[in-house]
Amino acid sequence: MSRVEVESLLKSFLLFFLSLGALSAFLYYLNYTKELKTLDETIFSQMRVCSYDLKCDNFAFDFIDKKERELYTLLQTDKGVQAFFPVSGSVSYVMALSLDKDAYQKQIAELQKDLFLEYLMVFGAIFVLSLLFSLYALYPLRNALLLTQEFIKDILHDFNTPLATLRLNIAMLKREYGGSPKIERVENSVQHILDLQENLRAYLHNHEMQKEILEVRALMLERIALIEKSYADITFSVTMELTHITTSRDAFVRIIDNLLSNASKYNKVNGFVKISYEVANECLVIEDSGKGIENPSRIFDRFYKEQERGIGIGLHIVKKLCDELHIGIGVSSVVGEGSRFTLTLR
Repeated sequence: MSRVEVESLLKSFLLFFLSLGALSAFLYYLNYTKELKTLDETIFSQMRVCSYDLKCDNFAFDFIDKKERELYTLLQTDKGVQAFFPVSGSVSYVMALSLDKDAYQKQIAELQKDLFLEYLMVFGAIFVLSLLFSLYALYPLRNALLLTQEFIKDILHDFNTPLATLRLNIAMLKREYGGSPKIERVENSVQHILDLQENLRAYLHNHEMQKEILEVRALMLERIALIEKSYADITFSVTMELTHITTSRDAFVRIIDNLLSNASKYNKVNGFVKISYEVANECLVIEDSGKGIENPSRIFDRFYKEQERGIGIGLHIVKKLCDELHIGIGVSSVVGEGSRFTLTLR
């Protein structure tokens, strides 16, 4: 299951399970209070029968001064429960029947045990039903996601032929007419489509388990060497010692390429892109002198963009890959001055 499928399953399961669990707990509480009342009524009925023939071993009885005793009522006392009944032929005394506290609490404990076992069985049934309901509710979503993924994979595959043709024709034009700004713009556009294709491919795959040891400084220099050819007016610098991390190379490269690409595309003329590493916080920092971001809190939202270029999924994919690799990502920006992205590599 993908992360979104697991999240949907857990949320639907918890919603159904907790709702039914809370409802059943409330119903069993009402049933418990009802059973307590029934228990008291049973005890009182037994006392009333006992008041006629005194043939009962579980109750203690005594004859006490009548005074203003409340008759035919089960009373709760510190010593247990007690009821008073009239004595035939006597106007001054009443019979007091009582059940000691330990015996009364024992009957309540048995009642609680029986109800608790019943509730456990109901709770187990609710758990199973909630799981089945969640799986059933997830099924259409899972099918839709699979269809979408297959559709994107087909499109990505179909891209290969026209892109290969474009690159071949560009190479032929460069050999025939030499380099020119127009050909370079076409070449950059093709490269942009290739980058978008790689982003979509990265979006479809889970990279969490494909891990290896990477040397970050060498990787940064490698990716800068590829991107700086397209941005001759941008100054790139790397200030960091040898640093090793264990992660997915493909996913981490996607993250770095997206951040470096954005830092270059939206930079100023003769601007800079600085890469550094904060040892104390174990953070990789990518800083630029670009246009800045008006709403840094929204840049990881799917399809959100502040420029005409792009379609607004690059940074969303970056956030998704960071979550899969358990890399923290943060951003701070000042409009007109630049942006600062931090990747926590702990």
